[in-house]
Amino acid sequence: MKVEVIVGLKEGVLDPQGKAIHHALESLGYQGVQGVKVGKVITLEIAGNDTANAKKEVESMCETLLANTVIENYQIKM
Repeated sequence: MKVEVIVGLKEGVLDPQGKAIHHALESLGYQGVQGVKVGKVITLEIAGNDTANAKKEVESMCETLLANTVIENYQIKM
């Protein structure tokens, strides 16, 4: 089964990469962009059909390795 984990910074955490992209977009003439946040998408292939068990396992992966839960939120898409 394919699982996507979307990781992004929590509200209030500075995002220098997002600010750099925002500035670059404005420099290129894209004036309508009000803000940019940068994150990451991690795609996992999980063996088996048990969605509930797979979700618990992926949550454990996120809490221990895939996301820095002090400054990042994550979302799991099964």
